[in-house]
Amino acid sequence: MTEKAEKRRITRDNRPKAHVRHIRMSPTKARLVLDVIRGMKYIEAAAVLENTPNAAAPIVKKLIDSAAANGEMKNYAKNELIVLECYANAGPTLKRMISKAKGSSARINKRTCHISVVLGRADERRV
Repeated sequence: MTEKAEKRRITRDNRPKAHVRHIRMSPTKARLVLDVIRGMKYIEAAAVLENTPNAAAPIVKKLIDSAAANGEMKNYAKNELIVLECYANAGPTLKRMISKAKGSSARINKRTCHISVVLGRADERRV
């Protein structure tokens, strides 16, 4: 193995994570849910998302379940996992037009977002 590849293997982030891309939802709406669960234990976050009446909640619930399953593959117990990082970034915007008065038109921006979740143990927090 080359020196560069060895260094990359050592510094790789091995915390369990999951990403979902191109969700037809504004990143601002997704961030409302993510701000609630950031720093919670996985079990508590799943319970909160189960009872949150927000359009992003089922998507984020499925995402943290996927990250927890990835953690089980890396020998993490579900009861010791914590939501260390979660963020929603803007994806591509779909541009549509709507007709207006006097033959003019206006643009409608249909936003998408990419949501990412990183789980881990409490001692794996990055400063």
